[in-house]
Amino acid sequence: MDQRRVTILGCGYGGRAAIAPLRAAGYGLTVTTTSPDKLPGLTALLAAAGGSGADRAQVAHGDDPDSVARAIADSHAVILTVGAKGKDDYRRAYLQTAQTLAALVPRHPQIQQIIYTGSYAVYGDRDGAWVDEDTPPQPANPNGEILLATEQTLAAIATPERRVCIFRLGGICGPGREIVKIFRTYAGTTRPGSGGDWSNWIHLDDIVGAIAFALERRLDGIYNLVHDRPETQKDLLERTFHQHGLDPVNWNPTEAGPLRPYNARVSNEKLKAAGYRFRHATIPI
Repeated sequence: MDQRRVTILGCGYGGRAAIAPLRAAGYGLTVTTTSPDKLPGLTALLAAAGGSGADRAQVAHGDDPDSVARAIADSHAVILTVGAKGKDDYRRAYLQTAQTLAALVPRHPQIQQIIYTGSYAVYGDRDGAWVDEDTPPQPANPNGEILLATEQTLAAIATPERRVCIFRLGGICGPGREIVKIFRTYAGTTRPGSGGDWSNWIHLDDIVGAIAFALERRLDGIYNLVHDRPETQKDLLERTFHQHGLDPVNWNPTEAGPLRPYNARVSNEKLKAAGYRFRHATIPI
C-alpha cells in the first residue's frame, strides 16, 4: 500500500498499543503526548515497531492550536485517544482538543478520516435497559455532557470526503488493567446495594483492532465498542473472584449503593454488522 500517515493525538494506554499494529500495516506515524518526559518512551516504541525517520513523537496540547497543527500537518488520518487525568480535566482533555482539531482540519484537506475513542457514558442511566447507536444520548453528569459535546464537535466536521468515526467504549481492560486487578480490593468485603447494575467492558486488543478496522474501511458515524454480553457487577465479580480463588463479595441491599450515572446494557451489533470480528467476545477475567 502507499505510505499513508496517521497522527495519534493522546498516546496513552490505547494509543501506545496501536503503534506497532499500525506500523505493521504500513502507516507512517506521528504520536503525541502532553508530557515531555514521555517522549523517549514513545520514540522507543516507534523504533521497536520499525519506524522510519519520518515517524516522530512530539508534545501537543489540545488547547494549543500550534502544537496540534504541527502534529497533523502531513497526516491523512487523526486518531483521537485522549484521556482525562482526573474528573476535573474532562473539558480540557476532550472538548478543547476536539474544538482545536475541528478548527484546524478544514485547513488540512489531506485529512480524510478522524477516529475518536469516547465512552458509552453519554447514554446515561437507563436503569439497565438495552441501548444502541440510535438511542438518544442522555448524559447523567457534567462529564458525560462534555463527552457528548466532544462527539458533536467532531461529527460537525464530517464531509463526504472526510469521515468521522466515533467509538463509544466500555470500561477498558487489558494488560495491566485486568478485571481482577481493578477490583481485587473488593474481595471479601461487603458492598452497598445488590450489585445489579450493568457493566460494559472492552479489551485493549479490540480497541486497537477496531481502530485499524475503521482506518481500513473508512468507517463513518457512531459505533458502540463493547463486548457482546454485558454483566451485572455482581455476576462479573463473582465470576472473577471464583476464577482467581479470592473471597466473594457480600452485598447489602439495605444500604444504598453509589449513584451509577450509566447503568445500561450496550449493544455492539452495529459494529459487527459492519464486518468487525471481536477478538474477545466476552469480558476476559
